[in-house]
Amino acid sequence: MTASDPFTRGLRTFATDIAEGFLEITHNGFALIGLAVMCGALTLITQPELRQAGESQLFGWLQTRQGIPGVDIDLGAIDRATASNPQALPKRQADLAYWLSRKYRVAPEPLSAIVAEAYEIGQRSKLEPTLILAVMAIESGFNPFAQSPMGAQGLMQVITRVHSDKYDNFGGVFAAFDPLTNLRVGARVLEECISRAGSTEAGLKFYVGAANIEDDGGYVGKVLAEHGRLQAVAAGRTVPDSAAATPAAPAAGKGAKNAESVALLTAL
Repeated sequence: MTASDPFTRGLRTFATDIAEGFLEITHNGFALIGLAVMCGALTLITQPELRQAGESQLFGWLQTRQGIPGVDIDLGAIDRATASNPQALPKRQADLAYWLSRKYRVAPEPLSAIVAEAYEIGQRSKLEPTLILAVMAIESGFNPFAQSPMGAQGLMQVITRVHSDKYDNFGGVFAAFDPLTNLRVGARVLEECISRAGSTEAGLKFYVGAANIEDDGGYVGKVLAEHGRLQAVAAGRTVPDSAAATPAAPAAGKGAKNAESVALLTAL
């Protein structure tokens, strides 16, 4: 035995211990990875919404990496959409959304967001949600981009240049074409008109710009009739939705002869 033999044996023992330790650590590491994968798979199976969110993120990442020609990637577009699931609404609101969708040939998803907003406004104001919806129905037929010859715009056909100050908190007058913003501003104007006039009927004449003339073109009657139908739908009654659904004619609405002067009087 030479003097180097103990050193050689010690070195071999050290190397063997390191190798065995490495194998044990690797084995345990793979076991942990397997356990984590299994837990993740179970989570995705039991939580489908997490799986869908993960798939969307992965798809977006793959599109970004691959640079698919002609495909614009804007995963934030969903946040700008005015839409919600009708089935997530309370039954009364869902019934209204589906009924309006059939009558006015508008998708139920954006109508669901509009109906829900009308109910929220109704809770904060003295307005009935079905009255707000009835005004929208007669004014624009739920077209958020509608415009009259007198400059009334959006769902509630508010004269934007007269009520421009009401859009300041929403970033400016272009917000008139955002459905929910137009709904909020229009509901505020409608509430002011009714409060000033003293009754719903007189307030609607103010709103349409016919406060100082006898003939409103049948506007008030149309709104109140639609209001009654919507109340019946919300109460669970069967109401035909086959009636002609047309917005008020400009001559009976914001295009009336004194519409501008009345709107100026009602603007606060």
